[in-house]
Amino acid sequence: MSTPAAGEPAPDLALPDENGTVHRLSDQRGRWTLVYFYPEDDTPGCTTEACQFRDLHPMLADEGLTVWGVSPDGAASHAKFRAKFELPFTLLSDEGHRVADAYGAWQLKQLYGKSYEGIVRSSFLVAPDGRVAHAWPKVKADGHAADVQETYRRLRTAQPV
Repeated sequence: MSTPAAGEPAPDLALPDENGTVHRLSDQRGRWTLVYFYPEDDTPGCTTEACQFRDLHPMLADEGLTVWGVSPDGAASHAKFRAKFELPFTLLSDEGHRVADAYGAWQLKQLYGKSYEGIVRSSFLVAPDGRVAHAWPKVKADGHAADVQETYRRLRTAQPV
């Protein structure tokens, strides 16, 4: 699938967190939401990215941004990852990669000459109207949270709730 671009409706999602609570993007209408896709819990790049979002979380939350991390990992893995790194935001399980497909985050990848399908690290800032305000189709883990914060502040000022 193709990656949704800025101005396009964000594909809806309904995914469980580690407690089985289903989170729906449609329930976020009227609020800013970041949906970020990452390959795997407790790996170096994913931990760097998650911990940087953790460190900025108090400011992001105070400024009205909800952060959701999405990976194909299951509930037990998410619970362990959140506890180990004291992650204050929601992690959602997309075990069948249906949502990652809808966002274009499930792609053919290459590692050491082998091809496989998996999550391409990407993020989508969803505006209160349910449209993608900004898309990062391929990101580097280190520094991404700060980039999200800067972009969110700029766009929120231009399009207040």
